[in-house]
Amino acid sequence: MTPASAPDDSLWMARALELARQGDAQASPNPMVGAVVVRGGLAAGEGFHSYSDPRHAEIIALDAAGARARGATLYVNLEPCCTTGRTGPCTKAILAAGIKRVVAAMADPNPAVAGRGFDELRAGGVEIAVGEAQDEARRLNETFAVWIRTKRPFVTLKSALTLDGQAGLTARGKRSGKNAGRWITSEESRAEVQRMRHGSDALLTGIGTILADDPLLTDRTGLARRRNLLRVVLDARLRLPPRSNLVRSGDGGVLVFTAARTESTQARLLRRAGVEIVRVAARRGRLDLGAVLAELGRREILSVLLEAGPKLNQAALEAGIVDKMRLFIAPRFAGSAPKLPAFGAWSMATPLSDISIRQFGPDASIEGYLRDVYRDH
Repeated sequence: MTPASAPDDSLWMARALELARQGDAQASPNPMVGAVVVRGGLAAGEGFHSYSDPRHAEIIALDAAGARARGATLYVNLEPCCTTGRTGPCTKAILAAGIKRVVAAMADPNPAVAGRGFDELRAGGVEIAVGEAQDEARRLNETFAVWIRTKRPFVTLKSALTLDGQAGLTARGKRSGKNAGRWITSEESRAEVQRMRHGSDALLTGIGTILADDPLLTDRTGLARRRNLLRVVLDARLRLPPRSNLVRSGDGGVLVFTAARTESTQARLLRRAGVEIVRVAARRGRLDLGAVLAELGRREILSVLLEAGPKLNQAALEAGIVDKMRLFIAPRFAGSAPKLPAFGAWSMATPLSDISIRQFGPDASIEGYLRDVYRDH
């Protein structure tokens, strides 16, 4: 039985989660974890995990607390590990430090080890409380949860639409092109998209978007990240221009999936410009999206932000690879624009769950899930 929460548990767990968020773009391919050692109502030590430091958050907090850890409570948003990786098990360090009580938001999402850390601590006489702020903790590490179960990345589809369902239009109501007037959403929405890019390991788009808009597709938040945002292009016929902004930016890697020959003149030009090319199977001109995700998962890409046009959006939805959708709705009508449904016939097929709505400037952001991350993987 899980012991009842103490009055201050929610306060200190909120601090652990705040610390864990500091690992955004720093911890992958590990989960984001924050930890606080509390004794006598005061924080004796705290820490968060970043991949560049092999120590886990619990160890950093225990090191900071020193002798004050004996008899203290440890707050952590994820079950302490009991296995050996780049470091030894956190459970052994917790027992050696004399921690009396551990409050964890959630169990390890890896079913192969979930609960084992708690069992080891209980066996050592540590009181365990699980579930404080569990929903928030699960959402924080949903990308890790999917990857550790399936070895494929968590995919978020992002799209911007007008009230009449059009995507990527200029202020004049024309299809977007290489001009500065193509934005339909506000500066506030675009800043949020940059934050989404910062929290992603890779950005995925189609060659149609590159040819139409010539985008950079970079993380322009200015915030530190452990590894550059990987820009991934699906380009069945290998038409990516070597002089495109994407290729010339030099800001992180560019990975192209194609069905075309990888020893062509075009392929050699792209490789010379620093582009990596991977060949995958295609059917009726469509690349195998499952194979694409499998390769990204093999490269320890935990999270993918899909920023593409209607055709790739629909293909991704039909293939069942999308975990979450994020739609930015601008309060305007396209008017005379050509009708181009954002998601085709799929739009009536599958309802979203766990929906949240936020406002960014004049725009509405609607977020929802296509599957239960912790049950359907």
